[in-house]
Amino acid sequence: MLSLFGLANFACSAYAETISFNCMRIDRDIREEYVLKIDSPIPGVKNSKGKVYVDERDLDQLGSEGRQEIKNVLISKDKVSFLTDTTFPPEEFDGVRYGAGTVVSMTTISRVTGELKKIETIQGGFLSTTIGEGTRSYTEKCSPI
Repeated sequence: MLSLFGLANFACSAYAETISFNCMRIDRDIREEYVLKIDSPIPGVKNSKGKVYVDERDLDQLGSEGRQEIKNVLISKDKVSFLTDTTFPPEEFDGVRYGAGTVVSMTTISRVTGELKKIETIQGGFLSTTIGEGTRSYTEKCSPI
């Protein structure tokens, strides 16, 4: 027979931890506020990698515009982090053709300071031409909800 303590322990370990933040991104004179919700992988479930949502939009996306996948999520006492892998097919804008492109992003949020740090690497495609190819780092401010 399962004790009440054992049942509570089982229930806690079978569910993902969810953490939500209000975040603010400032880029030059543009200010954007959004809600970032992160679900940890479900313990004991094979191939569970966690989920990430921005304003309730699942960041795992697949469509004709490309694919974006959350590769893994880690929630610890001090930080939250996730890895995003995005690919874009060849595309055409204003009569100019661009090759396929990729963006790999590592996002880390300090649970102590609320600082979100994103390191992304852009290769090829439209973004490489407009933003520039290579690795960049961004910081934003978040507060837990």
